[in-house]
Amino acid sequence: MIGMGVYLIHEKTKPFLENSVLGFNNYVKYSHYMKKIKKAAFADLDKRFRTYFINSLSGFKSVNLIGTKSEKTGLNLSIVSSVIHLGANPALMGFIMRPVSVPRHTYENIIKTGSYTFNHILPKFYKQAHQTSARYPEGISEFDAVGLTPEFSEDFHAPYVLESRIKIGMNFLEEVPIKLNDTILMIGEIAEVIYPEDCQLEDGFLDLGKAETVTCSGLDGYHTTGKLERLSYAKPDRPMEEI
Repeated sequence: MIGMGVYLIHEKTKPFLENSVLGFNNYVKYSHYMKKIKKAAFADLDKRFRTYFINSLSGFKSVNLIGTKSEKTGLNLSIVSSVIHLGANPALMGFIMRPVSVPRHTYENIIKTGSYTFNHILPKFYKQAHQTSARYPEGISEFDAVGLTPEFSEDFHAPYVLESRIKIGMNFLEEVPIKLNDTILMIGEIAEVIYPEDCQLEDGFLDLGKAETVTCSGLDGYHTTGKLERLSYAKPDRPMEEI
């Protein structure tokens, strides 16, 4: 592969290896399977290879369907893998909107109506969810195109996905331009949440595994989850506990 080389153990690393979780001998064996690629080599990679490679580096991500409604052209549904938690009080969430140098129906609907929904994806309809990334013309509802069902909540403008189990109604607050690549951080406040009551624990925690929420990697990898454990709040003077 262009620009790649064997991943060698740096001298500064060696003193730390003996007490590492992996151990020195295992690390030496492990390093033979590792490669390193530097930024200077990125431009020499095939464009599609580079896109898949860089998109998968951030690890597993949340993946949601965003539901919006245009007063003129009807319902819109699009998949996004960049939804993030921004704060609990006020309850804020954000997602990254790609450059709006071309028509973005989701963006236009959010700006005009101020209303949108996040809908978790389940194993039974992840393929339909993925299909919403296709560039359907304005006026074609992705709900109809992929076979998902719009659901409406009283006094809330944007549609939910009926088949989803965890659904979040959002009120748009602010867009933050990211000048480095012309994307936009879209910030909204949670207006309402719809979810299965039996997936919530006494402390408020939502068991996403029980809700069958799907996660993703890269642009097109979809995964079910398996929880390792919940751990207690970390403090330097208190041992960690499983909760």
